Parts: sequence; C-alpha cells; structure tokens
Amino acid sequence: MPSVSKMRPVFINVGERTNVTGSAKFRKLVVDGDYTAALDVARQQVEAGAQVIDINMDEGLLDGAVAMRTFLNLIAAEPDIARVPVMIDSSKWEVIETGLKCVQGKPIVNSISMKEGEQAFREHAVKCLRYGAAVVVMAFDEVGQADTAARKIEICTRAYNILVNEVGFPPEDIIFDPNIFAVATGIEEHDNYAVDFIEAVKVIKATLPYARISGGVSNVSFSFRGNEPVRRAIHSVFLYHAINAGMDMGIVNAGDLPVYDDIDPVLREAVEDVILNRPQRTNVSNTERLVDMAPNYKGEKGAARVVDLKWREQPVAARIAHALVHGITEFIEADTEEARLSVERPLHVIEGPLMDGMNVVGDLFGSGKMFLPQVVKSARVMKQAVAWLEPFMEAEKAGKPREQAGRILMATVKGDVHDIGKNIVGVVLQCNNYEVIDLGVMVPADRILDAAVEHKVDIIGLSGLITPSLDEMVFVAREMERRGFDIPLLIGGATTSRTHTAVKIEPSYRKGSTTYVIDASRAVGVVSGLLSPTEKAKNEAATRDEYIRIREQYARGQEVKARATIQQARENRFQPDPAATMPGKPSFLGVRSFDAWDLQDLADHIDWTPFFASWELIGRYPLILEDEIVGEAAKDLFKDAQGMLKRIIDEKWFTAKGVVGFWPARADGDDIAVYAAESRSDEIARFHTLRQQIKKSNGKPNLALSDFIAEEGSDYVGAFAVTAGHGELEIAKRFKDAGDDYSSIMATALADRLAEAFAEALHKKVRTELWGYAPDEATSVQDLIEEKYQGIRPAPGYPAQPDHTEKATLFRLLDAGNKAGMALTESYAMTPPASVSGLYFGHPSSHYFGVGKIDRDQIEDYARRKGWDVETAERWLAPILNYDPHALARDTAA
Repeated sequence: MPSVSKMRPVFINVGERTNVTGSAKFRKLVVDGDYTAALDVARQQVEAGAQVIDINMDEGLLDGAVAMRTFLNLIAAEPDIARVPVMIDSSKWEVIETGLKCVQGKPIVNSISMKEGEQAFREHAVKCLRYGAAVVVMAFDEVGQADTAARKIEICTRAYNILVNEVGFPPEDIIFDPNIFAVATGIEEHDNYAVDFIEAVKVIKATLPYARISGGVSNVSFSFRGNEPVRRAIHSVFLYHAINAGMDMGIVNAGDLPVYDDIDPVLREAVEDVILNRPQRTNVSNTERLVDMAPNYKGEKGAARVVDLKWREQPVAARIAHALVHGITEFIEADTEEARLSVERPLHVIEGPLMDGMNVVGDLFGSGKMFLPQVVKSARVMKQAVAWLEPFMEAEKAGKPREQAGRILMATVKGDVHDIGKNIVGVVLQCNNYEVIDLGVMVPADRILDAAVEHKVDIIGLSGLITPSLDEMVFVAREMERRGFDIPLLIGGATTSRTHTAVKIEPSYRKGSTTYVIDASRAVGVVSGLLSPTEKAKNEAATRDEYIRIREQYARGQEVKARATIQQARENRFQPDPAATMPGKPSFLGVRSFDAWDLQDLADHIDWTPFFASWELIGRYPLILEDEIVGEAAKDLFKDAQGMLKRIIDEKWFTAKGVVGFWPARADGDDIAVYAAESRSDEIARFHTLRQQIKKSNGKPNLALSDFIAEEGSDYVGAFAVTAGHGELEIAKRFKDAGDDYSSIMATALADRLAEAFAEALHKKVRTELWGYAPDEATSVQDLIEEKYQGIRPAPGYPAQPDHTEKATLFRLLDAGNKAGMALTESYAMTPPASVSGLYFGHPSSHYFGVGKIDRDQIEDYARRKGWDVETAERWLAPILNYDPHALARDTAA
C-alpha cells in the first residue's frame, strides 16, 4: 500500500492568480469586464492544485465591492471552481464584507489586524464570526509590522488571546500571517527574515493551540524578481523548512514549484544558506554568492523550457515512478503497457511499479519536498495507468480478486450535480488501495443507504456544492440514524464546513460517527484512522469532543448582538453641519443630453496606469515607460494605443453619449423624493435608500444616502448615465474577424478607459459648471481617481445602495434610452457594455459607505415603501440579509 496516507505535514496551497494586485492578466480581465475569461483564471488555479483561491479586487479604477460581488456570484455557478474555499482578500473592510455576503461555504477573510487598535480589531473579528468565516490575522499592530521573531510571537499571542478569550472566536479558524519578508536584499538587517519567520512559526504552533500559519511565499524572493528559476528554488527551499516548522498554508503558485530534491544541488545549497542565514562559506556573503551565481540560472518567465528526456532511458519501473512524481501523462500508457507485458497478470503492474511510484510520492510529500497540487497530478497519472489496465483485468476471469484496504461508498447528494472534488478524493483513495463505489450525482438518500447495505461498505462519504445540499446531508444523517447504521459518515464539499458538520449533521447521527474532511489531502488519513481496529475508537471520540466545543463556540457567536433596530438606526442618522456651505441650485433643472462628447477631451482624462496593467505590464504611468524591465514593451504598447486612439478620435469610431439631470429633492425618511419644480408639490420619482443597521460607536452615525439630502428647504439631487460604447462591439468584431486579436482587444480596452474618463469628466463639469458648487476646483486626473473633490456619484447595486432595481428609476428620470441610447437588461445590467451611471450628491459631507447587513424590520419597511411583498424584497436583497428567511419561515410554521 502506498505511503500517501503518511503525508505529514499537509500544506494547503492558496492560488494567487485571482488577485488584481498580483496578476496583470487577471487585473486586465476584471477591469475590462471580461469575467468569463477571469473565471478561466480561477479554474486554471484549481486545476493546477490550488485548494483555496485568494480573490482580491483592490485596483484604483475598480469598484472593488462590485467586482468582488460579481466575481463571487459567478464562481458560485461554476462547480469546478466553487469546490474549493474562497479567501476574500482586501485592504478595504467594505469589500471584505461584500464578499462575505456572497460567498458560499466557509470563507477565509484576508485579513484583519491590530494596526488600527484593538477596538477595530474586535469589531472586524465579531463580524467575521457572525459570517462564519475563518480569518487571516496579520502580525501588525499599532507600532507596525512585526519583523523579528519576538515581535511576531508577541503580536500573534496578543491577537489570539483577544480572539479566543474575549470574542469567543474558534481557535481553529484563526490563521496567523507572521509576515514573510524578502531576504538577500543586500541589507544586513534583512538576512535573518526567513529564520525569524520559521522560528516564530515553531513557537506559535507550540503555544497557540489549533491556530494555523499562512503567508505570501513570493515575498521571500522579491529581490530576485525577473529571475524565475532562482525565485522558484527560493520558494521551494523556504517552504521545505517552513512547513517542517509548522506552516499550514501559503499563497504561492505551487504548480510551478520544483521538487526540492530536483533543484540543482549547487543552487539549492546557496539558497539554503540564504534562507537559514548560515555562516558564510567563502570570503563573500551568502547573498553575494547567490547573486553571483543567479545569472547562470536566469530564464525569462514563460520562455520555452528545454525538455530533458534522459529519464526515458531508465528501466520501465523507474520511468513510471518518474512520471508519477512529476505528473507526466505523456508516456504513461506506453510505459504501463510495457510493464504489463513483462509480468504475469495486469494486477501485478498496479501492485508493483505503480504502487512503488506512489510510495515515492508519499515519502516526498510527507517530508515536505512535494505539495498537494503535485500529488493530485500524480494521482491523475495513476488513474490513467489504471484505466489502461482495466480492460485487461476485466478480461482476466481466473485471477484472485485483489485485496482491498476498505470499501468506501461516495455520492453527491440529491439536487446537486457537483462531483469534481468527490472524484479527486476517490482517485486518491483508490491510489491507496481502497475500493471506491461512486454513485455519481443527484443521489437520493434511500439509494445511498440501499447501496451501502448491498455492497457492505465500511464508510459512506457525502459531497455537495450548493447550499441546499447542506440540508440534504442532514436528512441523510437522520435516515442513517433511523435505519440503524453505525458506520462512519464523511462530509465534504465546497459549501460544507467543520462548523456546519458539528452543529447540524453530527447531532443527527449518534449511532455512528460523522467527520468533516476539508480536502482530498486529508481523506486517506481520516479513512485509515476510522478503519483502524486500534485507532478507530480514539479518533471518533476525539472528533466528538471537538464538535462539542465547536457547537459551544457557535452558540456563543450567535449570541453576539451587533445590529440596531431600524428605528434605533434612524435615530442615529447622520446630522449635517448647519454651518456647512450647501451646493445650491444647479444651473438648470431637468435633463440635458450629450450626443457626441468630444473624444479628445475624454482622452485627456484617461488614467493610463490601469491600461498598462490590462496588458500585464505593471507600473505607474508615466514611470512605467522608463522601467528597466518592462519599459521598452510599455513604450511600444503606448505608441500603438496612441495610434489607435488617434484613429478613434479622427475617424469617430466610437460615439460618446450621455445624459445628466438635476431636480428639486427632499429627504422623506430613508427615501429621496424627486420633484419637477421648485414648489416640491409634484413628485415625479422616489429613490429608496437603505440604512446601515450595525451598532456604531464613538458617535458615528448609521448612514443612508437620503441623509445627504435635506428634509426641508431647497435641496437637489442629480443623476447621470454615460457610455463610450456606441461602435465598440462593431469595431472589435471587425478586427477579430480579420484575425487581428491584438487590435480587437486594444479597441475594447480603450472604449472602457474612455467610458470611465467620461464619468470623471462629466462629474467634474457638474461640480464646476452644471451644478457649479465648486467653480474654482482644480483637479488632476490623479485627484479624480483619489476622489479629492466635493460630492459623490454612487449607483444602485453598489454598497451604498445594493438594490439594482433602483436603476430603473434613474434611467426613467434621465430617459437614458432616448437621450443616450442606453438600456437595462432584465438583470439591470447596462448596455452598451462600456457604460457608467449613478446619482450625484453635492453635500460637502457626502461620502461613500456600505450599507452592510440589514435585519427583517428594515426589509419589511423597505418592501412597504417599494410596494413589494416581503419575499420579493428578500430575493433582491438576499446578499445583505442578516437572517435566513427560509429558517424564519420554518420556525414560524412550527
């Protein structure tokens, strides 16, 4: 039996490519609105072995909250992506909270810290607890980031005590990031950074029970950017030592990591000297020695690699082992056939060279020299080899049946079609000599249990992706209890979690044991432990004790009261400063359209930095043009962009249309009443806003957009809708049909930039002329990006007003269809694609905010104001509900 079951320690790889700050390709796709291609990036990360995907939308011209919500909602409909947990990564709490409202299953928040003090840290931790999220805690306090081992341990210990002892946070949901910093920078103070991290990991794991350790691995090699072979070697060596010290997970492209033993020994020794800060071996420092040899290994990222086929000269058993270790499928069928012809029975190939190769994989992984993504690839090679042998084994009738380590029944529960994760677990179990009976997907409880009896299985494993699967798993557990089963039940899948298993499933099945399996890497160890005659009782008892503690912690978390009633929130509304200078009357009332805004003016308002990022060139314009690494490419791209932009302007490829409007308005509670005339007696529209219900401290108000409009007296509201997309699709298609993808992408990228520039240019014109409350304003493009001006332009569907249906009122008031040629889809998306819309508030204290979670009392009030029934309001505002309407309905019925 192969030794994959001995894999210790297990390292969880966090995919890094769905991060706009770390992947130029992903940023380009998101900024361009090409979410289909962005999903492919996430899918590739999962296929490459990522067990968690880190999603970050912090980009200057992106609305991070909208981008996060859009992407997470799309992922939820992609079973092959949603089977892995999501790490919501942002430096902005409102973006994190938006993600928490959308993500299915148990998310990970990256990150919270004490850099703003303990109070903010507690508030964020309580919110994460209520959302059921695990948290990455940065080793960062009021003084700054921890650099030494002592500081890392001090901050993490302080944070742990606050989270566990004061907040009631489950310690197993705490993931510390003790800061991985670059080594080999030439600065002597940096030489011990890797050692400081490794030593801190040892102490944290020994003194802070159940806490995990993570980190951004690519940081450690930053001083060698541009030399990918050396960076990969640094990552592999660093992880080898950090994982042995107790590091549990990390953000790294593990699919691109070399096997520790495969690194050139000379390079490995030099890297290890740097990582461990060993005494220098020569008359030069370890850093200088590595820098001197680095050019010998330099290779361009993405460059073609020379394929070394010397291993093909080895005996067939060695070739099979090499293929398994390196995940090479190209030759495995031919090698398996060669091996089959050399033995008496096809089964001997499995029990011989294939199992021997998997033993090598298990030993390398157990010693931290391979990672789970590589093991998954090994399992795929193994499966392909077994598939080749299966017809020969089927044809062989006289052979003795192969003895199995155990029989496992697996199924995706009724109502769910997700089976990729289940299939991977099945492959890994089969590679470890377990017989797997896979019933497939959409399997009802009675069929699962009847098959378990028929096949006399030792364990039942349930899988699911969508949220209803959680209830179905509870039902299966109850049926197992009712029918007298006593065999172990395993729970896995993207929406499942240890907490849900402990709180909902395990109490329903008392005759047997229930165990949550976080991923495929744990399956073999869990199964072997549950089937071991000597270990079974101990393992089941330990799990039961753990689940009792989780239920107690969950109950404490549910008792946290963080929401005000809607009445309390309104009593704590924002109170404008009576001495503040109000924006005054706009220069006109009603709407004004722009049939063809000057494209040259829009070109002058373009921020070029995200344009370069969309083409995978990282750097701030115009400095990027002089960058020693990407400068030449940036200059060439900029030259092409300027050439096309000139043609767009000169030949009028695109038409920029827009419409802006101003009306008398007054706040009516949480609504904004809009009037046709100054008398404010003829209401023509009403915008419905939502109010924050989280309990505030330090005198902070519970905001709603209506707070920025006066209840009495003369006040006004504005609205706009602009597009630079008329003509874009036709131009892009023309280039694509001609086989010129480069120009097609360029045209789309420039249309998006022009639309964003249009929104900024028009807002500036509103402030200085059309409304005119800031006639002397002098702002640069960078000032516009950083919102260094008075007033805001929020839109329905954004955090300050999450209800997309309000966009219909905005478009009706503006007559955007006739005035700007713009329309809304049935889902309230704007067409043409390169479009922007929103409201204008000129109040000097107006600012952006997120509504956050709201309670049922506000939903009922909002439904009344909108003329909806409560169920309709719940459907449209589901992501921000602070309660489960289905559970409430069940409780009411009961």
